[in-house]
Amino acid sequence: MKSSATAHPVRGTQLLVEHMGHVVRRPSLVAIEVLWRWAVGVPLLCTGWYQWHQILAAYPLADSGFNSLDTQNPWVAAVQLVGVWSYYRPHVFAVLRWLVPLAAAAWVIASGIGRSFLLARLQPHPQSRPRLRLIASISLQAAWMALLALTLFAWYSAMRQTAYAHIAANGEPDLIGYFVWVIFLSLGFFTAFALSSWAISIAPLLMLLEKRSALSALRQSFRLGKVFTGKLAEINLVMGIVKLALIVLAMVFSAAPLPFSDELGPGALHAVTAGAVVFYLVANDYFQVVRLRAFVEFWRIFRGQRIGEPAG
Repeated sequence: MKSSATAHPVRGTQLLVEHMGHVVRRPSLVAIEVLWRWAVGVPLLCTGWYQWHQILAAYPLADSGFNSLDTQNPWVAAVQLVGVWSYYRPHVFAVLRWLVPLAAAAWVIASGIGRSFLLARLQPHPQSRPRLRLIASISLQAAWMALLALTLFAWYSAMRQTAYAHIAANGEPDLIGYFVWVIFLSLGFFTAFALSSWAISIAPLLMLLEKRSALSALRQSFRLGKVFTGKLAEINLVMGIVKLALIVLAMVFSAAPLPFSDELGPGALHAVTAGAVVFYLVANDYFQVVRLRAFVEFWRIFRGQRIGEPAG
């Protein structure tokens, strides 16, 4: 007997408008997503801003040579910027050594708690106990963060090797070869992370909906089947396009008052830019919730009848 998904094929984006309307009718879902993101992001941004001003107070820009940059010659300016970075690098790294681990830990804990509550609201009758669900969610978020850190480190190492190979200190730089490799490697690492992080992103849903442990959910996320995975990938692709559209829209909003800058003044321009940034962040959080809602609905179509299967 054919399943409902097989008998009535459903496109991944067919019900997207319905999911968007559902999230609009339940603003508390977006509030949860905004709350946990901003509860971590705002203090971290303020901390970074404060530390940067502390560094500038102790080591002014004038002492680094920044004010004497040659804006007419990009090659000379690039060398001068290297000198500026070398001047500030020890002081910046001294702050990053404690700020980055603190930020990562805060983000992992907050995202684990926030997403756990959000998924519980999307699925009114979760199959796992709240305390175990919370611990497992934090563990999966930590795995995602570790994978992101590993990917960024590998990308940075590859960029350094590419620069050493194509931009010699005393020779003619091979800019074409350098940028070809930069584009190729950046796209390659981005694709590799998207493919490898997919299982970690979907695992919290399986853990919540199928009463699985974090390890069992992670294993099962690699065995969802071609059809189900295809629908999830379609939704994920559309959400990526939406995110790019939001970035463009925010840039248009922030640039719209520029022809009237003399009449409005710098204060109004800063307010418009801040408003555009807030608009993008809130809209991005909204579509994150829409994506999770779509994931849950497709799970009900393709795997909802399997809730009672062994947890591995």
